Amino acid sequence: MSLVKLSIKGISYSHTQNGAYALILNEVEGERKLPIVIGAFEAQSIAIAIEKEIKPPRPLTHDLFKNFADRFDIVVKQVIIHKLVDGIFFSSIICERDGIEEIIDARTSDAIALAIRFFAPIFTYKNILDKAGIILKSSSLEDMTHDGPLEDDTDFEQETVPQQGVKQGDYAHYSLSELYELLENAVMKEDYEKAAKLRDEVSKREL
Repeated sequence: MSLVKLSIKGISYSHTQNGAYALILNEVEGERKLPIVIGAFEAQSIAIAIEKEIKPPRPLTHDLFKNFADRFDIVVKQVIIHKLVDGIFFSSIICERDGIEEIIDARTSDAIALAIRFFAPIFTYKNILDKAGIILKSSSLEDMTHDGPLEDDTDFEQETVPQQGVKQGDYAHYSLSELYELLENAVMKEDYEKAAKLRDEVSKREL
């Protein structure tokens, strides 16, 4: 399976999941966006790493890992989002020490927070992007991204596809053509959570 390189587009606050944020990854050589729900602590760590000018008085957990790795000559070479099961993303950190490569399982938010600190590239497989990626007609995220530190310390155990705050099956009574129309409207409005929910429903219908 071919790998697709991703970049970090921004972080937006989730309006349907209290204390959660959506990390928006962008296909480097394409137009698709990959939104992933993460906890506030991880969102803050990622935002601080992106900002670079903000220096916490004491090392954050990901900074501590970076310092530890540097001390023992461990290099993070790349991060791969390698699996998507029931809306949950699974990632691997590819490390190297003394010419020996190791693969470490990690939560996607932790893996990306480390990738930024090590200047390591982020990849996913094409089939994952095909399944969970969203194409936007407008790429402006100025009103929904957060580039600075975040204040909430809520921690989530999993990183998921953003979900609309409705019960499972709420779109069951729509026809496929109606779902496509709703999906297009959600994409135009850059409503990532609703678009992801509709995309899941369309995918189930097309199986």
